[in-house]
Amino acid sequence: MEGAFLNNGATVDKVSNHSIQSKPKMILKGSSRQSIRNSNALLPHLSLSAGENARLSSFIGAIAIADMVKTTLGPKGMDKILQKVSEGDQSVSVTNDGATILRSIMLDNAAAKVLVDIARVQDDEVGDGTTSVAVFCGELLREAEKLVNERIHPQTIAAGWRMARNIARKALEDSAVDNSHDEALFRSDLVQIATTTLSSKLLTHEKSYFANLAVDAVMRLKGSNNLDHIQILKKAGGRLKDSYLEDGFLMDKQIGVGQPKRVENAKILIANTSMDTDKIKIYGSRVKVDSMNKVAEIEEAEKDKMRQKCDKIMAHGANVFINRQLIYNLPESIFAENGIMAIEHADFDGVERLAAVTGGEVVSTFDHPELVTLGECDVVEEIMIGEDKVIRLGGCKSGAACTIVLRGASSHLLDEAERSLHDALCILQATIKEPRRICGGGCSEVLMALAIDREVENTPGKKAIAMSAFATALRQMPAIIADNGGYDSAELVTQLRAKHAAGGNTWGLDMYQGKITDMIDLGVMESFKSKYQVLMSASEAAEMILRVDDVIKCAPRARNEGH
Repeated sequence: MEGAFLNNGATVDKVSNHSIQSKPKMILKGSSRQSIRNSNALLPHLSLSAGENARLSSFIGAIAIADMVKTTLGPKGMDKILQKVSEGDQSVSVTNDGATILRSIMLDNAAAKVLVDIARVQDDEVGDGTTSVAVFCGELLREAEKLVNERIHPQTIAAGWRMARNIARKALEDSAVDNSHDEALFRSDLVQIATTTLSSKLLTHEKSYFANLAVDAVMRLKGSNNLDHIQILKKAGGRLKDSYLEDGFLMDKQIGVGQPKRVENAKILIANTSMDTDKIKIYGSRVKVDSMNKVAEIEEAEKDKMRQKCDKIMAHGANVFINRQLIYNLPESIFAENGIMAIEHADFDGVERLAAVTGGEVVSTFDHPELVTLGECDVVEEIMIGEDKVIRLGGCKSGAACTIVLRGASSHLLDEAERSLHDALCILQATIKEPRRICGGGCSEVLMALAIDREVENTPGKKAIAMSAFATALRQMPAIIADNGGYDSAELVTQLRAKHAAGGNTWGLDMYQGKITDMIDLGVMESFKSKYQVLMSASEAAEMILRVDDVIKCAPRARNEGH
């Protein structure tokens, strides 16, 4: 693929036989081509790509994107380096997360943007399967291209795909298992799902450790499913295995000078207010005085106003004050004299999350203490992580609050570890909502393809050909996973098909031994919600792209001078 650009001018060093159109487009379905052609006299900048050319343009753009990310699929997938080349930003990130890669690429091809959009929705809805949904959509369009070349109408293909999708969905639902009634079995399922998710990430070598760590964090939520209560704190240094789950909330901030370093039974006032002296903030204003005594009086008046504000804050009865903005020297010394711990410059996400986990409110005015709810926790203290000091809030009012401290050798490694762990937390959250699980390792795809193939034999007409193409696209998923591991994909997939035909519907690919095996014995499980979302989103997006027959390209309307 040529011409795929990252934000801020960065490029992807990846070449494919496909090229992506580079002009803005508007896609119309079922429009009158003749009327558009007739309008060319009025709109000289408008051009029309109709029929085969329009469809080919859509297919090429989407398949090129799928080909770019499919090498990252599976436990043996490769990573991509995303390098920004703008003058002000030369940063580099290394990742194999499909959503991160696709989100970073600036595209002009309309069909390619559809793939990026479904990957983004997959990331928001489930958190995992972002690469799978883009690759599956690309494989469907690759099969559709062959069928269109055989003179099968796109509407016939779409109708066959809808029938195949319904069969595949039923086969997927029949194969799903729900163990939520047994707490021990359900936890085992969660650990296996998290392990499978992390197998294709940077954390694969420590996947068992991080899977248990992620499950422990999510189980603390007790069904609330609010991931804001789980904070991820990155600290460079040590090894990945040195990462741990901290009971409580950690803030990477400093306690004010001369203030207590440990407060028990903390009453926390969380604020977003200015704690500097109230200066005259009107642009261009000046104050003229006739002596230095008057300057001293003005300064003293400013200090009196700040003292009154501090008195109002202390009237709330809090022994810990956390402010989103800076706290200057005078209020800091006032708090120190009264034994109050003050923490400044807690960022907005920090104060919002603090309010959630401590049960307090973020306030900006202090005239009515009786209306303010203070946050509560057992202890606020300063602790050391490596060589850095952080503030720990233990025993928060929301017992679900916890912090995952990530350690690692470099910032790039920590960033990718955070993305990997976030995917695992999201998929666990989705699994708790929809507790069914299915077998991984390509097992589900071959299972769905087999169900479709059996129904094809009873389906008359050209729709059967489209259904067969849908099954072929499904079987391409385990083939790509095997190819990425350097194995003979044709041999492994044919063995897997034969095993499923003989009744082994829990068998899949063992990517570490290069053979097929029972996924239940291997412990390779996936979330039903993730696979279901991949199946539905990819097939619907592919059908939408398939139905396009015109691509209208038109320059923006020129702005008249004087308007």
